[in-house]
Amino acid sequence: MQGYWWIILATALLGLSAIAILWRPLLTSWRETRFAEACRDFHLQRERLEAKFMILGMVENRPVEDRWNDCRFDDDVAYARSRASGELSAFVAVTIHLDAPAGPLSVEGDLVDTSCEATAVFRFDGRHWDTEGRAIFNLTPTEAIHFFERDLEMVGQELSHRS
Repeated sequence: MQGYWWIILATALLGLSAIAILWRPLLTSWRETRFAEACRDFHLQRERLEAKFMILGMVENRPVEDRWNDCRFDDDVAYARSRASGELSAFVAVTIHLDAPAGPLSVEGDLVDTSCEATAVFRFDGRHWDTEGRAIFNLTPTEAIHFFERDLEMVGQELSHRS
């Protein structure tokens, strides 16, 4: 048995080499499967997420000029992954209608409706999608991801099929 130590060592090295060679494809496959599941879950939960986003944006404790009175969501979704944590996020274009002061000649308290283009941010914690009501103003979803490219990498995009 003493002369066969090199066979055991060679077998162990061969096994470690096989794991090293297969690790990246297995990891990629696992990530793609998890991403597909997360996308499916996002669509299943989207109505709830949009409602929560709007509720958080319309809270009364915000300053009057930042208070939303309506929000319209686009159908397109861009997905990004955090480079540091691996957390997945979904970015959706929105048009937010704000209550803004009417101007210097108006009666105090008068508000006018102004609309702003923004990107709604939704996060996936590994099991559930959620939102903090965070909007990135004046950037489309892909522009927002590129703006934060040090922290985010785009992993997918779903475009609606408009006629």
